[in-house]
Amino acid sequence: MDKISFMRLWDIYNGLLTPTQQELTNLYFNLDLTVSEIADEKGITRQAVSECLKNCQKQLEEYEKKLKFAGLVSDLDAWADKTKAERAEYAVPAEEVIKILQGFGGKADKAD
Repeated sequence: MDKISFMRLWDIYNGLLTPTQQELTNLYFNLDLTVSEIADEKGITRQAVSECLKNCQKQLEEYEKKLKFAGLVSDLDAWADKTKAERAEYAVPAEEVIKILQGFGGKADKAD
C-alpha cells in the first residue's frame, strides 16, 4: 500500500486505532518522522515502531475490506461532482456533500 492510500484509510479509520497506534502513525505519515526518530522520541526500538506501522496498515486494510467506507466516500464524491455539473438546482447541496466528504478523506481539490 502506498502512502496516499494509507493516509486515506487513516483519515477515515484512525479513530479505531489505539492512542499509541494513532500517535505513531501520525508521527510517521503526517509529520514525516523516520522510524529511528520515532523510536528515539518514544524510547522504544525501531523494530517496535516498524511492527506497529505494519500492524496498523493491516488493520486499516481490514477495516476497509469489511466496512468499505473509503469506497463509499469515492462513490459519493463522484455522485456529488456529477450532480453539481448536471443539475444546477442541486449545486449548493452537492457542494455541501463535497465539503463533508473532505473530512472523511474525500478529494481535497473538491472545494474549488
